[in-house]
Amino acid sequence: MHATEDERYLGWDDGAGLVPGPAPAATDDLLAADSWLVEDGRVRGLERHMARFSQACGQAAPDLDGVELFWRHAVAELPRTGAWFPRVELRPDHTLGLRLRPAPPRQPAIRAMLWERPDPRVVPGRKGPDLQRLARVKARAVAAGADDALLTAPDGRLTESATASLLWWEEDVLCAPDAPGSLLPGVTASLITDRARRHGITVRRRRVTPADLDGRETWLVNALHGIRPVTAWVRTGLRPGPAARAGHWRHVLDALALPLPAPERRSLPTG
Repeated sequence: MHATEDERYLGWDDGAGLVPGPAPAATDDLLAADSWLVEDGRVRGLERHMARFSQACGQAAPDLDGVELFWRHAVAELPRTGAWFPRVELRPDHTLGLRLRPAPPRQPAIRAMLWERPDPRVVPGRKGPDLQRLARVKARAVAAGADDALLTAPDGRLTESATASLLWWEEDVLCAPDAPGSLLPGVTASLITDRARRHGITVRRRRVTPADLDGRETWLVNALHGIRPVTAWVRTGLRPGPAARAGHWRHVLDALALPLPAPERRSLPTG
């Protein structure tokens, strides 16, 4: 990605903490990453983002120390006003960094297409290594008149899109893909499904093909945009279902945003 005028990069130094510096170039070799929306100092599921990033770092660099301390310093640096979409990164040289990025415009709905080529991801279950590959998938979808593209497993089942988790409704049942090994653990999807269960709604994982979504209310969800109902299936022949539940569930999801903790850093180790 290209840095904007308002974007800042802070690299982690074990002795000095987060230090401003030039933003490293985008890479296909990023080991781990995580991003989330901050609006006027409020975030949805921050602890889940932390857990996902920590787990990803543990998988990619088992001997890496200081991830928790880095995270706390990163959260302390987050702006408490305005809309931001920060990203934490573990880079190929095992260095950690924070990109402070203004949030791009949010979309209330989405036009989706099907990715008819093999899934390009190398590490589907970890956010980071495939970000640039997925950005190229999205760019091709945009060039074709869509906003994003749904990926498929070799057996034809749908998994997720280049940028979002897939959810859909079958009558009063909220469904998510059953595709072991091919899904990123989506924070926003987990917030929605957990809340649905608390409301007494049945949540079911199932194998899903494109034909199964014909005429159904289908959402693509992520930390930036929240819930986006699919309002057009580009070049597929599928019919979008009415977005009857999306408005209510946006309010439910928005209510889960909590204030960031007070910007206090833990002391760095001495010695």
